Order: sequence, then C-alpha cells, then structure tokens
Amino acid sequence: MDLNLLVALDALLEENSVAAAADRLHLSPPAMSRTLARIRKATGDDILVRTGRTMTPTPHALALREETRDLVTRATAVLTPVTALDLATLERSFTLRCHDALVSALAPLLTAAVAEAAPNVSIRLLAEPSADAADLARGHTDLEVAAAAPQRPEIAATRIGTDRMVAVMRADHPLATGTLTPQRFAEAEHVTVSRRGRLTGPIDDALAELGLRRRVRAALPTTAAALDLTARTTLLTAVAEQVCRPACTSLRLRARTLPLDLPPVPVIVAWHHRYDTDPAHTWLRTELQTALRAILTRPTPDVGPPPLPT
Repeated sequence: MDLNLLVALDALLEENSVAAAADRLHLSPPAMSRTLARIRKATGDDILVRTGRTMTPTPHALALREETRDLVTRATAVLTPVTALDLATLERSFTLRCHDALVSALAPLLTAAVAEAAPNVSIRLLAEPSADAADLARGHTDLEVAAAAPQRPEIAATRIGTDRMVAVMRADHPLATGTLTPQRFAEAEHVTVSRRGRLTGPIDDALAELGLRRRVRAALPTTAAALDLTARTTLLTAVAEQVCRPACTSLRLRARTLPLDLPPVPVIVAWHHRYDTDPAHTWLRTELQTALRAILTRPTPDVGPPPLPT
C-alpha cells in the first residue's frame, strides 16, 4: 500500500475537486486524476463522482473523511522533527488576509513586533477577496481575520474580541451634534462599504424594523474609500469603531453611536489545523492576537478631533 495515497485522499475529500486538490499538493490535474484512479482501485469505491460541473463525495468517502484527516495529521506529526524556534535566524514569509480597514490598523503594530523579534521574517497583508475563497485550506494564506467563524472542519479559529459599528461624518455635519435619533439617521444620505457592491445590509434591516428607510447614494469596495468620500461630502458611513479609529482621526471625522440595536462585530482569527503544532506559525498567531487585542482595547485619545463616544 502506498501511504502517499492517504495524503491525496485527504486533499480530495477536503476540496471535492481534482483540480483544487492538485493545486494544493502542487501536482498537475492529470497526475491527480491518475492518483484518484489508484485510490478508487485500492478502496473499491468511486470516492468522488461528477454531478454537473462539480464533484460529489460518495457515502463511503464521507465516512472516511474524518479518519483520513486524523491519520494524515498524526503521520505528519510523527515525521516532523520538533525543534526549538530560533526567531533571530528564522527566514519565512507569512500571508495574512483581513478587511482593508483592519490592514491599516494592524500593519504598524504587527510589522513592528515581527521586525523586532524576527528580522528575517516578512509579512504579506492581503485584503479580503470579492468572493469567498478557501485560501486557508489550499495553503495560499497562513492566517485570516474575519467577522464570521469558518464553516470547514479543517479550519481552526479563535475569537479575539468584538468591535461595534458607529456612524461617521464630517465634524461640521448637521448630525455631528444634537441627539442622533433613528429618524435623523435615516433621513441623511449614506455610503456603504461592500466588496460586492451591496447597497443594503444589517443597518437597513434594523431601520426597517422601526419603519424607516435610508437613502444610500453609493457602495464602495473599501472602508478607506468610503471614509475619504465621507470626509469630502455630507454623506454618512458606518464603520467598526476601534478598527477605524486611526483613519477617522487622520481625516478629522466625527463618530457617533448608532441609534440602532446592532450586535457587536466579532473579530475571529482562523488558520488550518495543519499549522497547529508549527512553532513559527504558533508564534505569529500569538503576535497577531496580541496586536488585535491592543487595537480593540485602546483608549480614547485625549487630544485631536472630537473623541468617539463610549
């Protein structure tokens, strides 16, 4: 028995795609197809069958999924030497993906911490894609920070804390002073942040429950673009308070508590279980979590533009 087939089977069962499994294992699709044929012969089962344009695992394949993953994880641990981590000599590049607003807040803290401890380590910070991607499973990213917990069982995650949404406007905006009621908020003109160009979201749902509807003039793909437009116009936008505080301060924007009952925004760090015991990855996870906690708990500044209300 060729035990390498277990690694290929694990990839196939996670990806449900010959092409994606080939990409993950750095093989050509024809080579992975030949490997799938060998797996079928060894197991006496089709493992994956074509359903339209996708591949669907057979009942036997589904039964094997957890056991196969466990075997591959244990075998990898057995064959991986445990060595002490020497940050001074570590040479490695890590790729992190998160919301564009968080990139701006996170980059100064994380790059400074990494440079001080591990001068030969580099960090790539990528914005969120416009569509859902399985980059963690495919090994394209090492860590991701998002507001939603991952749904794939092979992805580990930890919740760092929460942020809250606030209404942001120019300091001379009519809504910058006085009581900000749901009615006044809804009567203003708004810009939303959406990678996919959506004009509505949870804020509109909360307004609808009060019988109100706002006017959204534009949807922009990044928070930076929305804040810049807000600083140049009389439009309002809603952003995460702590994450966007540096940008709001730089643009001299005023932030006010939303007059709506919205749940807090979770901040969740995710990674693939294959890195659970990787010393370098574990170190970077710790540095990332420390930086995120610092962002989420920083105090309101005593100087500068009008402070964000607590």
